Amino acid sequence: MKIVIDARLYGLEHAGLGRYAINLIEELKKIDRKNEYVILLRKKYFDRLKFPENWKKVLADFRHYTLTEQVRLPKILSDEKPDLVHFLHMNVPIFYKGKFVVTVHDLLMQKHRGSAATTLPFFAYFPKLAAAKLIFRHAVSAAEKIIVPSNAVKDEVVSFYHVDPGKITVTYEGANIKFKMNNPPRSENLKLKIREPYFVYVGNAYPHKNLERAIKVFVSKKILFVIVSSRGIFTKKLEEEIRSLKAEKYIKLLGFVPDNELGDILKNSLGFIYPSLSEGFGLPGLEAMSAQTLVLASDIPVFREVYKDVPIYFDPYDTDSIKMAIEKAITMDKEERNKIIQKGKELVNNYSWAKMAEETLKIYEGCNRLRSG
Repeated sequence: MKIVIDARLYGLEHAGLGRYAINLIEELKKIDRKNEYVILLRKKYFDRLKFPENWKKVLADFRHYTLTEQVRLPKILSDEKPDLVHFLHMNVPIFYKGKFVVTVHDLLMQKHRGSAATTLPFFAYFPKLAAAKLIFRHAVSAAEKIIVPSNAVKDEVVSFYHVDPGKITVTYEGANIKFKMNNPPRSENLKLKIREPYFVYVGNAYPHKNLERAIKVFVSKKILFVIVSSRGIFTKKLEEEIRSLKAEKYIKLLGFVPDNELGDILKNSLGFIYPSLSEGFGLPGLEAMSAQTLVLASDIPVFREVYKDVPIYFDPYDTDSIKMAIEKAITMDKEERNKIIQKGKELVNNYSWAKMAEETLKIYEGCNRLRSG
């Protein structure tokens, strides 16, 4: 079977999507020497990546969500003549008629719309939103199979698009990140250079992450809140909010932090706080657990599904509820804290990128059997 994987979103600069692409490809390389793979890549990674004999790479150096993608991608796929294409995101060309599977990571576009959720001006946003909705509907309706990272997303896809649940397969993502932690005292933390206790958030700064509400809570309680987030338009908006609140003393906004430093920042904190209003999986919380960090998380279905009873949960819309969770983390005795941290470490072992890749390969093979039949 010849399988094309659209990996143009490969790389950690694409956050969760990029990590998904990296780990899927790395794990498939280990387990499948039978099928033929073609990997579509942007120029940045094209020369860097090496593949086994049954793999090859094809340059597809154009951005996702563009007219160029809709025109050029079907041509590349037509030239390759694959048995199956795996689109790692919902940006499936409307005019591609071959067999494909698609990974739907979340339904944030459908649930969180409006000017706050985009960097585009008003006149450009709504036409692009309409086009994206059309592409998304085509992707879920025309796919052989839909891959999702949680039952919460599966339920949302069924609810929004009335898709047959049997067409959707849940493949939980992995959390087998091994942070290198030197565990220095707080005063020696190279990245932070602080002595006082702090809470930390790691991830992007999109509006659904609910960081503005969390910031106001930390400022009101006069507790340091460290935000680890790659620089972008939404982090600039956060900086404006921090300045307007005169909160620079209590909010420290870092840029991208590599994994070899992130482990220390997580472990030396009082807790990792995840105030999101909506998510598809919630990998950062599992990464925090793997770094032996107490997790405080929004009480939303996907976190209950993935994190079980490990976090301190709170209502993400209620500042008093967030305050109570923070106070519980601060006043918790060492024995209880260590017990919860140990439960988190054990939970992380349930999530493996290797298992995710094995389940994905089974989906490919199942689609091929359907095709042969």
